[in-house]
Amino acid sequence: MVEKTLGFMFFLKHGRKVENTEMYIYLRITVDGRSNELSTKRLWDPGRWNAGLGRATGNGEGSRSINTHLDTLLQQAHQARKFLMDSDREITAEAIKNQMLGIDNRKMILEVFQGHNDQIAALVPQEYSPGTLDLFKRTLNHTRSFIQWKYREEDIDIRKLNYEFISEYAFWLKSVRKCQHNSAMKYLTYFKKTVLLCVKYGWLKSAPFAGYNLNRREVEKPYLTEDELERVATKVLRSARLSNVRDIFVFCCYTGLAYIDAKQLRRSELIKRFDGEQWIVKNRQKTESASWIPLLPAALHILKKYEDDPQCQIRNVVLPVLTNQKMNEYLKEIAERCDIDKLLIFHVARHTFATTVTLGNGVPMGTVSKMLGHKNLRQTQHYAKIVDAKIAYDMKQLKEKLNVKIIGNAVSP
Repeated sequence: MVEKTLGFMFFLKHGRKVENTEMYIYLRITVDGRSNELSTKRLWDPGRWNAGLGRATGNGEGSRSINTHLDTLLQQAHQARKFLMDSDREITAEAIKNQMLGIDNRKMILEVFQGHNDQIAALVPQEYSPGTLDLFKRTLNHTRSFIQWKYREEDIDIRKLNYEFISEYAFWLKSVRKCQHNSAMKYLTYFKKTVLLCVKYGWLKSAPFAGYNLNRREVEKPYLTEDELERVATKVLRSARLSNVRDIFVFCCYTGLAYIDAKQLRRSELIKRFDGEQWIVKNRQKTESASWIPLLPAALHILKKYEDDPQCQIRNVVLPVLTNQKMNEYLKEIAERCDIDKLLIFHVARHTFATTVTLGNGVPMGTVSKMLGHKNLRQTQHYAKIVDAKIAYDMKQLKEKLNVKIIGNAVSP
């Protein structure tokens, strides 16, 4: 940015602790009509001062020494202005003053991001989940690595954030970090939340994400068919470890609970409601949206099985849920034993509840949305597409059966 007007003027000003007639010399820096003052730390007699020139009068040694010092300061002020201009930084009276004093008032990307994450950490778990904080931390680490890769620097001025930065960051996430498109968009979305704060605070004049498309690609969410769910639920598993994981997974297939909500489910959240049936009534940790889920017989059976489980009683929870990593590891083993050729992870249970258990059996989408704790129907609509695919698959199977029957009748004597 090049300033419209620029002015430097030395003037005298009374100091609070100066008892004699001498006054302090100050430098007034003015940029676009806005001023800031810098003390020269020197005293001078007002009777030997030319206010118009902003210089000491006389040819004595003292006058020459003062004026030489002022000339040096003026030269430093011009150098500070040039440095700001060369660095493509905003030129203000305060910025010139700080540059002369060696104060760096720039806002740096990683510094601002770290400050934002520190605030998020202070609000866990009251307003943010540990998982949200972890995503912000991972995004910060990715941003740090990208800056080192792209700029060969530890941090850069936040004013360098522009469309090119965002575009290059997305390329780095996909090419260097080998992130899938949706994962890259997820990290950019979390980065955007910090960038928008900088715009709101006035540290950035424009939004770098303006015009950048953060849309995610539709990905088919895996779920279990009725036959696959039956196989998992009825498979005889000799290992108590696998049996427990299977039970918890099946419970979530019939309730739609996400991993963290199943792990934290307490007896106090199992409520007998107006219809005399047991319901799960709890807020989802991820969105804090309320979930109201009537318990189906299969889910009630599993709850009863773990009613006296010592681990559950010690932790005051309903089910002995392991870490997400362990649950997913054991689910893959269960999938092999049940001859299921799908990547079986814990979140498949939630998808199975939405598709096979509810929408596939005619439960209205609004009801399913409420049970899943979605804030709006748009979050639930992608499951309807999966159900449509299931209908198409079922009809294809029916056509094949009908064709066989027709052909059989045609060749019958």
